[in-house]
Amino acid sequence: MENEIVNRVANSKLVTFDLEDFYPKGTRVSFDISQWLLEGIVLKEKDFRTSVANHDWEQYQGQYVALYCSTDAIVPGWAFLLVSLQLAPYAKKTVVGSLETLESILFAEIISTMDVSDFKDKPVIIKGCAHKPIPQNAYVLIAKKLQPVAKSIMYGEACSAVPLFKRK
Repeated sequence: MENEIVNRVANSKLVTFDLEDFYPKGTRVSFDISQWLLEGIVLKEKDFRTSVANHDWEQYQGQYVALYCSTDAIVPGWAFLLVSLQLAPYAKKTVVGSLETLESILFAEIISTMDVSDFKDKPVIIKGCAHKPIPQNAYVLIAKKLQPVAKSIMYGEACSAVPLFKRK
């Protein structure tokens, strides 16, 4: 049996870290406040407040909401605050920005509280392929979090990993 094929990846001590395992469940939605601006560019306080007061906020129950303005309007900061306060009883999380910003903030919060002690002195591969929208910033944050404890850090898949860090 000298030509026996040995799966070195399966027999290695390599530990795979998949950010997709930490993807928060829930619907993500974008909310464009320009719909409540006069001609999409001018915020008239009374009209804006009326629109906010009359909106059905319950439809965002349990959702992640990214607030933004799709026009080049100069929007006072309080406008986003007013909308976010209306969303507070319903939405899981509200941010100002794009859906990518939302994902980045969600992962930053998750990674900041993560215990990575199980990866102490182990070779870790951060899985690169994902079916969910994992923001690039999440990969940066988890690599930084793992660096003080991991023996080595690689990126990609076990069969074609890119070495990133090796403790001396």
